[in-house]
Amino acid sequence: MPMDSAQGNSNYALEKLRELLRSDDVAADGKLPTERALSETLGVSRRAIRRALEVLETEGRIWRRQGAGTFAGTKPDDWSERLDAIVAGTDFMEIMEVRLRVEPQLAQLAALRAKPSDTERMYDLVEKIARSTDADGRELWDGALHRTVAQCAGNHFFLAIFDVINRVRQDEAWQIIRERARNAGGTRPVTHSQHLAIVDAIAARDPARAGEAMRQHLLTLQESLIRITLDRSEIQTEEETGQRMIL
Repeated sequence: MPMDSAQGNSNYALEKLRELLRSDDVAADGKLPTERALSETLGVSRRAIRRALEVLETEGRIWRRQGAGTFAGTKPDDWSERLDAIVAGTDFMEIMEVRLRVEPQLAQLAALRAKPSDTERMYDLVEKIARSTDADGRELWDGALHRTVAQCAGNHFFLAIFDVINRVRQDEAWQIIRERARNAGGTRPVTHSQHLAIVDAIAARDPARAGEAMRQHLLTLQESLIRITLDRSEIQTEEETGQRMIL
C-alpha cells in the first residue's frame, strides 16, 4: 500500500491491528510483534503504527510494559505485577517456611469442611500424581491436590495467601529442583503415602491428624530441598578447589 497521509496510514494500521487482535495469530502469551515488524508487515510508517497502538491502548485492547513489549488484552493490575516481583525475589527455602505455617492450618480446616465429593476428588488427584510419568505432570497434579485442600478449607483469605505462595510453581527452576529432590531422596513412595495420609485424615474429619500429616509431608520436601542445596554447594566447592589446584 502506498504511504499516503499520516492520518490515512494510521486508520489503515488501526483497522489491520484490530483484525490481528481478532485472529488466532497472536502469540500464546499475547505479545504482539514490534512496531518495526508491524510497520514492515502492514506497509505503513512506524509513526502510524504507534498512533494506532495508542488508540487500542486507550480502548483497553492492548497494554504495554517498559522493556517487555506490547500485549493483547487488558493490563494486569499492579497487584499481579507486585506478586511477580515478590516471587522473583524469594527463594525455595523461604517458600517452604511459609508453606509449613499455612498449609497445615488449611488441612485442619479442610478436615472440618470438606464434603465427601471433595475427598473423592483428592483421592483421584493422589492417584494421578502417582501415575504421572514426567516431572511436569507430577508438579501439575501435586499443585492441584494442594490447592483442592486449600479450597476445601473454605476461607477465601487463606486461599488468596495460598495462591500467592503457589505462584512459585510457575517458575521452571522450581520444577527442576523439585524433581531433583524426588530423584535424589527416593521420596516418591514416601510422598504417595503422605498424600494418602493427608486425605485419609480429612475424610475422617480429624483436624489434628490432617494438620500433622500435612506438616510431615512438607517437612519431607523441605529436607529434600535442603539436601539438594547442600549437595550442589559441596560440588561447587570441590570444583573451585580443583580449579585452584590446577592453577
